[in-house]
Amino acid sequence: MLFKDQLDFVTQHIKKNKLRVFMTVLAATMGCAFLIVLASVGFGLQDSLRNEILSNEKVTKIQVFGNEQLSNDQIHEIKDIEHVETVLETITVNASAHSFFEGRDTNSNLYVANMQDFEQVNSELAEGKYPTKPNEIIVGYHFAQTLLNDAERNIIEEKNKKAEAEGTYYDGKEEGYKESLIGKEIELSLVPNTGTTEETEKMRYTIVGVMKKPSYDWMINNSVYMGIEQKSVLVTNMAATFDIKEDEMFYSEFNIFADSLENVKPILDKLKDKGYSVYSVTEQLDQMNVFFLVLKIGLIFVGTIAVLIASIGIFNTMTMAVTERTREIGVLKAIGASPKLIQRLFLMESTFIGIVGTLIAVAMSYVISFVANAVLPLILQAATGEDGFSRNEITFSLIPWQLVLIASAISIGVAMISGYRPARKATKIDVIQALRQEL
Repeated sequence: MLFKDQLDFVTQHIKKNKLRVFMTVLAATMGCAFLIVLASVGFGLQDSLRNEILSNEKVTKIQVFGNEQLSNDQIHEIKDIEHVETVLETITVNASAHSFFEGRDTNSNLYVANMQDFEQVNSELAEGKYPTKPNEIIVGYHFAQTLLNDAERNIIEEKNKKAEAEGTYYDGKEEGYKESLIGKEIELSLVPNTGTTEETEKMRYTIVGVMKKPSYDWMINNSVYMGIEQKSVLVTNMAATFDIKEDEMFYSEFNIFADSLENVKPILDKLKDKGYSVYSVTEQLDQMNVFFLVLKIGLIFVGTIAVLIASIGIFNTMTMAVTERTREIGVLKAIGASPKLIQRLFLMESTFIGIVGTLIAVAMSYVISFVANAVLPLILQAATGEDGFSRNEITFSLIPWQLVLIASAISIGVAMISGYRPARKATKIDVIQALRQEL
């Protein structure tokens, strides 16, 4: 029997029982779509949390725990490890930087670092260049926005009161210095974080660069960054005004950077073997991935139950197909059709139901996923009043190709298994009894 004739045998029965086959395909579609959409929630939440973690961290960064200080020998030892790009010491000044410019002022955090290492880690700036001279500095993205005069502070205060009355807040983005700060000279004094209001003598610096915009809109960065050679200048300036020891003026944070994400884990293992207390965000990702792997397996298992329920419909449809076509099966056997051929004919029909149902389910799942990601944020924003949902910071449903393959294999596999028993029954029909059956 030619393959074309086998297809005709299958399609004739499908056309003859359109409504029954349609309802069976519909059941298979709903079961497979439920499986995909349910599991997509796990993939979506995992993607959201992963992006949340990675947006706040440089993925190649390995952090040295606490206030552990690294000696020059230790730094050189770490740099000699294969695939280590650099070791960056970021020194936080234990004082607020009070900056003055054209009748405006602002208070900022102040950091000191080796600018060559700092540039290597942070790459491009939003504007300008990295410092090359002792009196040059770079500032945070929002430094100009926070440079305010008294009139603007009063305006912001009034807008804040109005926003609070409406249940919102005002971020002050309409005020501040609006022109470029590149090449502008500012005066900077220090106010130690000891509760005093007294300030050091003012120092002059030229702004040559502006850091990139932070990942989130709510993050404000108006910090000041200067080269490591300025540390001694700051010590002299603070010591001249305050009775404070040098080791109380600064505290350091050491971060090790790998040249690529895949090399973070080997470097991390080597550092731990050498006795260093280190941590990487990749460890958090590994723990998160294990949790979501279990969650996704559970969701797929629950979704598979829906597919199994749909398989009952396929089993019933194929059982009725065998009963209704008993005479045709007898004729096929009488003209020499083998049991394998007869079994294949009925398996083809159940497989057809599974394939069609799966294709429709995949298309339907992507539509549902798109609608969920578009509509749910609006509903949650209206219910909670949080603007974060409208910025699509949470992915409610994500359908990767791996999920489509798994769901398709389960759906089509279950359909074939459901048709196997009726197909085997068809091969065991007695030819004489089948031919005696009335049409």
